[in-house]
Amino acid sequence: LFFPTGDPTIAAVASFMAFGAGFVARPLGGLVLGHFGDRVGRKQVLLVTLGIMGVASTLIGMLPTFDQIGVWAPVLLVALRLAQGFTAGAEAAGAATLTVEHSPEGRRGLFTSSVMAGYASGNVLASLVFIPVALLPSEQMLSWGWRIPFLLSVVVLGIAYFVRTHLDETPVFEEAKEDAAVV
Repeated sequence: LFFPTGDPTIAAVASFMAFGAGFVARPLGGLVLGHFGDRVGRKQVLLVTLGIMGVASTLIGMLPTFDQIGVWAPVLLVALRLAQGFTAGAEAAGAATLTVEHSPEGRRGLFTSSVMAGYASGNVLASLVFIPVALLPSEQMLSWGWRIPFLLSVVVLGIAYFVRTHLDETPVFEEAKEDAAVV
């Protein structure tokens, strides 16, 4: 939908490359926003990553196709995938750090494993959401059905925003701030 339809092999490879762009950006997001998490706090950075991820995912669901806007479709798709990947890397680093810093001594491994369990649960939930979409007739799935999971990102964004705004900053960061150790 986002690449020229002349050669299906090239379109498929381009699709995989657009998907992969998000994975390339993950380490950079972890490094850059992990740095800011140390400076302004885990909670604030996780709110920023949530916003960027939610907006990027929702915009993918509203993105015009190649037939509608030409070469801008793949350019915008890759830009949004890079934003998703950048913030996914920051989410991984920030969520793990926040969990470790909130965990009681002697239980940090158990508590931090919930972060990885959360990623796996998210993948399962995403697959379950896509099942009814995949059951649509091919023409409907390709014209509008594929957009539904991306547009549902707004619901996840709202719930996650509520949870994160009610989350306390980590005791480790607060202590560093009180001791003027935050640069």
